[in-house]
Amino acid sequence: MDRSLRDALASVEDRHWWFEGRRRIVAAVLESLDPGSDARVLEAGCGNGANLEMLAAFGLVSAFEPDAEDLERATRRGAARVRPGSLPDAVPFEGERFDVIAALDVLEHLDDDRAALSALAPRLADGGRLVVTVPALPRLWSAHDESNHHRRRYTRRSLLDALQETGFLVERITYFNTFLFLPVAIVRTAGRRFGLDTAGTGMPAEPLNRLLAGIFAAESRVVVRRSLPFGVSLLAVARLPKP
Repeated sequence: MDRSLRDALASVEDRHWWFEGRRRIVAAVLESLDPGSDARVLEAGCGNGANLEMLAAFGLVSAFEPDAEDLERATRRGAARVRPGSLPDAVPFEGERFDVIAALDVLEHLDDDRAALSALAPRLADGGRLVVTVPALPRLWSAHDESNHHRRRYTRRSLLDALQETGFLVERITYFNTFLFLPVAIVRTAGRRFGLDTAGTGMPAEPLNRLLAGIFAAESRVVVRRSLPFGVSLLAVARLPKP
């Protein structure tokens, strides 16, 4: 990801509707898994740490991040043990195992998503869950993906394949960001056709930001009960086979 984009995200990620909505959806899914109040939680690729306080509601959080400036920002939050590290070859916390591992919009940045998943598998405790989110639907590819240095967007099938080929059993998989799919698709398609900037790091006016966050977060009541058939993103919950 470009340095300027990283800095822009750090300035808005705590408040921007998209990140707020995703946090509320992930929190609802984690609550439905009932990992316990003292779960050991690992966030792989925590960026500037905007998810750490949400994750801390479920237990003791550890996290790693390759970018030095984002690492410093995440550490300053004081919500987790944060270490330098990267996927697939530099995962810290050697010898530790976690009840929840979260990789939230991480896999799409990596050349080898299978290697990354394989690197996380040994860190998952018996009965633990891996929670993954990724951008969905290759036809939505736009300047947003290019600015974020995405390698791919996923379909339900391609995310299933990546998880299953690395030994995970998928318990739940669903599209999300469904309620706002149409406006997002229009913006991304128009941006691709007319060369518009759709990186999506600007903050909308506060009333609009609150409205979009509320619409997006409303999906949290749906994804814990059923799978949505399409959306801008995908979420999967997976575990390892019992020994």
